[in-house]
Amino acid sequence: MPQIQIMIVDDSVVVRKALTSVLSSDADLAIMGWASNGRLAVAKLQTLRPDIILLDIEMPEMNGLETIPEIRKILPHTPIIMFSTLTERGAEATLDALALGASDYVAKPSNQNMAATADAIHRDLVPKIKALCPFPAGLQEPAGGATGQIARPQRSEVRLHAASLRSSLLKIVAIGVSTGGPDALAKLLPSFPANFPLPVVIAQHMPPVFTTLLAKRLGAKCALPVREAQAGDLLRPSCIWIAPGDYHMVVQEERQMRIATHQGPRENFCRPSVDVLFRSVAARYGASALGLVLTGMGQDGLKGCEALCAAGASVIVQDEASSVVWGMPGFVARSGFAEKILPLDQICGEIMRRVAGQAVLQPSH
Repeated sequence: MPQIQIMIVDDSVVVRKALTSVLSSDADLAIMGWASNGRLAVAKLQTLRPDIILLDIEMPEMNGLETIPEIRKILPHTPIIMFSTLTERGAEATLDALALGASDYVAKPSNQNMAATADAIHRDLVPKIKALCPFPAGLQEPAGGATGQIARPQRSEVRLHAASLRSSLLKIVAIGVSTGGPDALAKLLPSFPANFPLPVVIAQHMPPVFTTLLAKRLGAKCALPVREAQAGDLLRPSCIWIAPGDYHMVVQEERQMRIATHQGPRENFCRPSVDVLFRSVAARYGASALGLVLTGMGQDGLKGCEALCAAGASVIVQDEASSVVWGMPGFVARSGFAEKILPLDQICGEIMRRVAGQAVLQPSH
């Protein structure tokens, strides 16, 4: 049976052995080769053509960040998954890697607890490999939850939501995004003008520290302020909020519209969850909301879009060609909740057409 061919680039023998052992136990995966640093990896890629590359960040001679541009010269489209430590330094390097062209990241396996490491590889890495790689004929995606372990939506099954004419002014934009999200947001949000008349709320699947740094980086590129949300924040126009890692974000009305955060159960294995955010937006704003579902694995956001549509709101999804993974937007489109399916570079223009003529809306009292 055809297998996904993997190349491992890591200077740790222990990590390479752990990855090889766990990944090789999956019938759909095979280890094509390995290298202990980026320089050796680039040399091997002159002849090897893996389906996906697992790339460490901290390595001697040529580190992961230095290696990505060299890989892209040889293999411009091959998915790259970064190994990242869940620290501020690791988060900064990971966001740098994503900006350079890496596809996704996972927490670096621990050298201490091999049983926990094996579980983490099965849970976090294997689904990402299978979601990011083109599937050879006969290769089956696993069944399951929000990290890509579900049947891929077929283009032929896509249906568009029949939008009705709405007299409601838009009052909020809610965005759900996962794999490929930092790059997609970095392309979309800087196009919003400083006088954009609505608040923007975003659920991006990311752990703590990462979301803090992402908000800071996006804020440096955008005309609008970008903040990691805090409980009690007043929802003001002309501002962007990103859900904090490991917290659900919701909107609620306490005389004024505010943001609330909580650590309720994960939905679709995610916290923050797009479904949680979108349901709260549907309940508070109804037809005055606009939902956007961008690139991402799995189907988080599907039930939230159902709630938005039931409340009379509009939903736009990113198209397959411009998505890193057409999981989240694909499932929304397949289910008939998308009013429009657009390339990423056309989404801002569509939003601006919808808010044209609206003055900056002041918070309700």
